[in-house]
Amino acid sequence: MTHYRHRQPGHLIRAVFAAISAVLLVMTLRLEPGQTQVLLAGLTAALALTGWLFSSLTVEVTDDVIRWYFGPGFWKKYISRDDITSAVAVRTKLRYGWGIRRIPKGWLYNVSGRQAVALAMGSGQITMIGSDEPEKLVRALGY
Repeated sequence: MTHYRHRQPGHLIRAVFAAISAVLLVMTLRLEPGQTQVLLAGLTAALALTGWLFSSLTVEVTDDVIRWYFGPGFWKKYISRDDITSAVAVRTKLRYGWGIRRIPKGWLYNVSGRQAVALAMGSGQITMIGSDEPEKLVRALGY
């Protein structure tokens, strides 16, 4: 049974990827046909796809696991709730950025802002999951 489910939109990520894709598309249309135009068109498509894949972060808490994924289900991850020793709301460091990042002692999964929930495991590993409602997520996990 799902106790908590929240989808956080990544408005800034969407806007940045859309703007860059639009600029590249205009540049592509202004070029003479050839390899450069094909390259820019491919780059534009890749950026648009990446923006779509990282357009939101969904987090779900069930009796057994916490599960999260980007956009339409990209990069699905989960942790057994039995493995979690603590969950606390935190503010991530600015240099950690967004997306999927290796951080000291673990990983960060974030789509917007600097709020997150840090999950500590018995192994010493830490996983931070970005959230625009970290306190609700911590409560859903029972901490």
